[in-house]
Parts: sequence; structure tokens; C-alpha cells
Amino acid sequence: MAIAKLTRTARIAWLCFFLSGLGFAAVFLNLEVFRDRTGSIATFDQAGKIDTTNAFFQQLGTNGRTCATCHQADEAFGLSARHAHNLFVRTRGQDPLFAPVDGANCPNLAQDEASAHSLLLKNGLIRVGITLPAQTEFSIVSVYDPYGCGITTDPETGRPLVSVYRRPLPSTNLRFLSTVMFDGRETIAPLNDEKTFASNLVQDLKHQATDAVLIHSQATQLPTDDQVSQIVNFELGVFTAQLTDDRAGPLYANHGQGGPVHLAFQAYYPGTNDSLGQDPRGLQFDPHVFRVYTGWLAGPSAMQSGDDEKERARQDIAAGEELFNTAALKITGVRGLNDNPSLGYPKVINGTCTTCHDTPEVGNHSFPLPLDIATSRIASHESDENIAAALHELSQPDVPIFLISNCPDPQNPGHLLEFYTSDAGKGLITGKCSDVNRIKGPVLRGLAARAPYFHNGAAADLKELVNFYNVRFQMNLSEGQKQQLVAFLNSL
Repeated sequence: MAIAKLTRTARIAWLCFFLSGLGFAAVFLNLEVFRDRTGSIATFDQAGKIDTTNAFFQQLGTNGRTCATCHQADEAFGLSARHAHNLFVRTRGQDPLFAPVDGANCPNLAQDEASAHSLLLKNGLIRVGITLPAQTEFSIVSVYDPYGCGITTDPETGRPLVSVYRRPLPSTNLRFLSTVMFDGRETIAPLNDEKTFASNLVQDLKHQATDAVLIHSQATQLPTDDQVSQIVNFELGVFTAQLTDDRAGPLYANHGQGGPVHLAFQAYYPGTNDSLGQDPRGLQFDPHVFRVYTGWLAGPSAMQSGDDEKERARQDIAAGEELFNTAALKITGVRGLNDNPSLGYPKVINGTCTTCHDTPEVGNHSFPLPLDIATSRIASHESDENIAAALHELSQPDVPIFLISNCPDPQNPGHLLEFYTSDAGKGLITGKCSDVNRIKGPVLRGLAARAPYFHNGAAADLKELVNFYNVRFQMNLSEGQKQQLVAFLNSL
């Protein structure tokens, strides 16, 4: 029977049957499989085998870059610091990735000197230059500028140009986006209405692709409509997830639903399972956001692998998933939640990881909800002892630090707020004090292939990430529970 004639349910079952039984399945099923640190990552292309003649893989600018320069298929279409380091050594800094426009700490630094690219080589960070809007509610000054371009002047507008350093977002699993970039840029058509979602997403991604060609690839002319459509159609057709685990084996076997094939058929609409009670279909929030490995919770008798170590590994992954869904945490000091007037300025919100990661089987927020969980803050300037302790769990990059001031405190009239930050997030785009430091949470699938983590690469690995959350939100996890949570995140 031809695969195209099968129902969706039957197709998934048929695909998983072949995945578990046939060696040539990876090619036959349009899967591209790559080794990563804990097993293998795979991308499923709904259009067939990945077509590398697509404009996504073509040089459309003047510096030799393609979209794939920063969106590597073997790294969940993201970019790891390890890849950047190895590439620099192999090419002596001549690969287009290291184009000074944004692949260097500052655009005036030499391309072939490793010190000029330290943030890319150590933390996988790309420089993003943002011109402040004409009107801002706050003042911003540089208090630490290790490279000399923290704040410069935009030659075209004469306004301040702020350099921040961010991880490239994956260009896969984009059908689940509620906003495009970390700070809301490129979301020119809102992604919050099911009726307009599909068309608006295409419009936004076309805008983003065009800007990427002009800015990151330094094109001197616009890409053609056909080239932009090729890029966007490709991005919307690929789904990426962890396929195998070195300890647990195939993540799709024995009732597991790992890998990208299940993900490709995951239902989604804006606001689905919204944790703040705004699901447009009126459905109640279900904190059990992830059910990828629910079938492994039953224990060894349900797995029947005959391998005790493999079964223990699968139980650890399933236990980690359950912790992600149910482990209690206290949300305090999060701008966007605890200072939210529509929520009544709650001092504490009792929740779980899925309070902020509510999209089923995906893990971003299903409505636009940029938050400041403090990853951009500076421990030495942080008055909240809990936040300072959490920041000490991270490997913070050596980036410029800014002081943002003159922001009224909405909960204390007459008082002003100050922020020491390495990235003011959405506030740099809107100029609003309420948006300072707020950043979106990305899709969580394919994590194992794209370290480091957070928008600024501050978590060198998932262990650091879990340690940060454990302290930041007072989760009180045991060492064993932390290991289980890491095992689950690596299996996504």
C-alpha cells in the first residue's frame, strides 16, 4: 500500500513499524539522521528527502553564507559552540560563519583571529545590532564594554545602536511558533489567531528570510519571491527531534513516541493548552504537556527489551518527563508574570515547568509570552539572593553589560527601577520599560544536539540548565531527580 494513501494514524504506526525493524528505514522514510552527544537526532521532511538545491542552502548574499551556515541539519537546524570552534580550527577562521558583520564580537575585528570570535567559539553567540526606537521610556548606558561596541551610533538614523549576543534559533519545528525571534522581531503579522495563523506565519517567515539574506548574508539585492518561498516552504516542512539515546536505545520503541515523525503530526493552534486560561477553544490547561514517554512509566514489564540497563534508562526518561509535568516550583520575580497587572501582580505563582512551556509535545508557550526569568541579569548587581544564587549555576558569557534606568515601578508609585542586564530583550524593540529583559522561550525539541542553552548560551549543558531552574524556582530536586530531568530533556 502506498504511504500517501494511509490515514495519519496508520501512517504513524506504519512508519514506527519500519523504524523499529528495517535498517534502510532512515532513508526510505525521508529521515536524515545524525549523531549527537547522547544518541542521534533526526529530521523528517514532509516533502521527501532534504533537497540541498533549495534556496535555504544557496549563497544569496556577498559573504558566502547560506541559511545552513547558522542552521546546521546535524544540530537540530541550530548552531552549537562546539561546531563553531571545530570549524574555526579547520578553516583558520575563513568559513563564512565568521564574517565580521555578526560572527565577530564587533564588526571591525579581524576574521582570522580567534579572540575576535570568542563569544561565537565559546558560547555559540551571534552579535545582533539593534537600533533603539526613536522614543524610549528608559535610559540605557554601557557599564562594561569588553569589545568596544556595546553602544555605538547607527550611521543611518543617528540613534543608539546596541550590540547584544544571542544563540541562533532552530529553523525547524516552525509550525508551532507563537512569535518568530527571541525579542518579537519579524513577527509583523500576529500568530495568536487560529483563523489567520497559517497565512501570517508564512508572511512572518518570508519577512525573516528576506532580512536574514540582507543582513546576515550581506546581500546587495533582495532575494526573489521564488527563493524566499523555497526557504519558507522548506522550513515549514521539516520536523526535528531526538531519535535514539545511547542508554535507552530507540526512543520510538516499546510504547515510546520519540523522534520527529510523531511530532510532524502533532496538532497545534495558537493558545492551545494556554496555562493562563485563555485557550480559545475554552479547554482547561493540562499540566501534562509532554506524553512522549508515558508508555514507559509502566515499568520493565511493558518494555520487554530484555536489557535491564536499557529499561532503567527508559524509566529515568519517563520519570524526568513526569517531573517536567508535575514537579512543583515557585515562580517569583519573573517579569511578564509576577508583575502582570492582569494577573493581579502575584508575588508567588505555584506552578510546574509546563506553566511556561505549555504547548503539547513541543514546549514553547502557545501564546506570545516573553518573560524575564533573569538569565540576562548580573549576579553581582542582583538584589534578589535567590536569583543571584541561580545565576552562579551558569557559565555566563563575557558580554557587554548595560544599566537601564528611569523606569517607573508600577507597584511602588514614585519609585524608579534599575536593571543591570546583558540583553534588554523585547525592550530594545519597543522602547517600553515593561518589556525590558523579556525574551521568548523556544521550542524544546532537539535539545541534545544544540548546546549551549538559553538565548545567551549561559548554560553550557543541560545539567547547568536544570541546576539553574532548581535554584531559581525553589524546586528542591534531589540529585537523582535532576539526572532524570536531564535524561528527559536529552530525549526531546
